[in-house]
Amino acid sequence: MSLIGNIGRVAVAAATVSVTALGLATDASAVSGAPTLGYRYTTSGDGVKCVQHDINYVIDTQNPSSPPPYRHLDEDGLWGPKTDADVRWFQSWYGNLDVDGVVGRKTGDALLYSGDRSWNGDPYSTGPGPCYWKLPSDNIMS
Repeated sequence: MSLIGNIGRVAVAAATVSVTALGLATDASAVSGAPTLGYRYTTSGDGVKCVQHDINYVIDTQNPSSPPPYRHLDEDGLWGPKTDADVRWFQSWYGNLDVDGVVGRKTGDALLYSGDRSWNGDPYSTGPGPCYWKLPSDNIMS
């Protein structure tokens, strides 16, 4: 093998290691690398605000038969006991989710699906909205 061939392979390997070490490699199972939200995880920021907005949207538009603990969450981007309680309510209401008060990929998927399309986006028409990139999810919108 030529010296140039060896140098090329080493350069490709080094670039791959660098990209992976910097966290720039993409994971096909995650939309954007959005953090898990909730106590013991991320508790402030736009992702939390998206959770609060989507839960308010579900409460206002889905007419749930079992009322949530809090009828309206402040959309302030701060995780507190009211957000935690309404996330647990949403997980129970939606079904097939762990009722743990944590917004991971499954709960994030459910919020993206049942929440406000003007904030989350629509894969069939408008494309991703701002909350699409803020909620953890296994959904991939191309």
